[in-house]
Amino acid sequence: MHHKTYKYYDLIMVTFVTVLIVSNILSSAKIIDWGISLFGTRLAFDAGTLLFPVSYIFGDILTEVYGYRRSRRVIWAGFACLALTSVLFFIVKILPGEATWEQYAGQHAYDVILGGMTSGGIVLASLLGYWLGEFSNSYVLAKMKLLTRGKWLWTRTIGSTLVGEGVDTVVFVSVATLFGVFPPVLMASLILTNYIFKVGIEAIMTPVTYAVVNFLKEKEQEDYYDWDTDFNPFRLETA
Repeated sequence: MHHKTYKYYDLIMVTFVTVLIVSNILSSAKIIDWGISLFGTRLAFDAGTLLFPVSYIFGDILTEVYGYRRSRRVIWAGFACLALTSVLFFIVKILPGEATWEQYAGQHAYDVILGGMTSGGIVLASLLGYWLGEFSNSYVLAKMKLLTRGKWLWTRTIGSTLVGEGVDTVVFVSVATLFGVFPPVLMASLILTNYIFKVGIEAIMTPVTYAVVNFLKEKEQEDYYDWDTDFNPFRLETA
């Protein structure tokens, strides 16, 4: 079992959680339309989609360098912080607004822009999609590392993302549609466009992933293999 102290693990955890929270806020704040279509479907994304795939890159880096156990702890930290963020946005929503603020902004503006952070359907879809997707990503990467004996890192980063982002996207869009957030007629196109975009980001960022992984392995003197790991996602021990 490992009892090492790492220089960068906590920094990666903080950055990972920050990316998650900011991407969720951006998702509620703005919809971006690039003015182009793919397979006849307009490429319009919530702003969080631009940042959220970065969390999977961090997930790859954590599992590749530090192993599934430590990645699992970070995933749970992200889950807890996402849930806490939604609770705090809801509390702010129901608190009375100051008179001057009501004049230049108002409750309606808050509800329209940030209401998605407090919507039960969106929150549940986001948390479920994140939890299932991130654990799928980490599990597949750890197992592929054993299978490849640590070779061909790109196959693990892209392969695990294909699974993780697929699970995340399907669960999120499906649950959100079930709760009436998205109309059923858009479900297939939303899944397709979001999935292609997220996987594309991962593929494009592969050289960056390689550079960060190599840097961390050298500085941390760690390249963990999960030979004896208990992959139960509900355990939080790292050693």
